[in-house]
Amino acid sequence: MRIVKMVAIASVVALGACRQNTTADESAANDFAMNDVLVDNGAANMTNVAASDIDTTFVTDALKGDNGEVAIGNLAAVQASSQAAKDFGRTLATDHGAHKQKLLALASAAGIPATDEPSDEAKTNLEKLKALKGADFDKEFKRMMVEDHEKDIAKYEKQASAGDPQTSALAKETLPTLKKHLETAKSL
Repeated sequence: MRIVKMVAIASVVALGACRQNTTADESAANDFAMNDVLVDNGAANMTNVAASDIDTTFVTDALKGDNGEVAIGNLAAVQASSQAAKDFGRTLATDHGAHKQKLLALASAAGIPATDEPSDEAKTNLEKLKALKGADFDKEFKRMMVEDHEKDIAKYEKQASAGDPQTSALAKETLPTLKKHLETAKSL
């Protein structure tokens, strides 16, 4: 039974990989399709997956990280002065929003409480960015996103090699996107 559950969760992760770089409409359609597949694969019964089988700290921290990236990305999309920073903000909000949906499916299956709270660091960064305008905003946004994505990549690389099967697979799938975000942030 545990193998069936792991296969079902792996299916969610694999489906998520197919969703990279989609439009908002395609992403919404894929969300519905992914939910249908979950039900078809019996994931409705996945509530029996023990939270002890999944690294709950990683899932909770990753959810908070995604919440922070979405909030900061949305702020940058409006408040940044350069078009590149605005576009990157939208990319962050979209990509981290999609990643959060994958985490929520995993959390739900394991009975891990969902959170809409950003990490404490993201809260601090968000407040700092709200007070900045123009080139000052762009410079600080770039610095924060480079630093944040370097930390995230280190965490996800560790999880990919040493985590439980579910979070390890998710971390491996997520690393290319995080690395792309880091390169984009450096280029701002």
